Amino acid sequence: MAKTILCVDDSSSMRLMVKMALTGAGYDVIEACDGKDALGKAQAGGVSMVLTDLNMPNMDGLSLIRALRALPTYKGVPIIFLTTESDESKKAEARSAGATAWIVKPFQESQLLGVVKKVIG
Repeated sequence: MAKTILCVDDSSSMRLMVKMALTGAGYDVIEACDGKDALGKAQAGGVSMVLTDLNMPNMDGLSLIRALRALPTYKGVPIIFLTTESDESKKAEARSAGATAWIVKPFQESQLLGVVKKVIG
């Protein structure tokens, strides 16, 4: 059975790029346009990994991670930031909120797939 990845980004073109890379590698992808949308979709369950942007309207990536980590079903689910931010203090804040890894945009498809394979197989 394919593993499902929740892709959260306010940019539809970024979601499309990520979705094409992941579905091409055999993963199922659920798309969300911001943290609020993602939280609603995540609560339906069945998500193996979350890939989220940091800067988004309504609910940013850090708030999303904190909200997901508060849910028992998301204690051990890998959450990866995919963002243009590369600031060390932001990375530290993300780690303390519960982020598993950090990929800086623009990313290489091979880099994204490498990280995904490492965390969920």
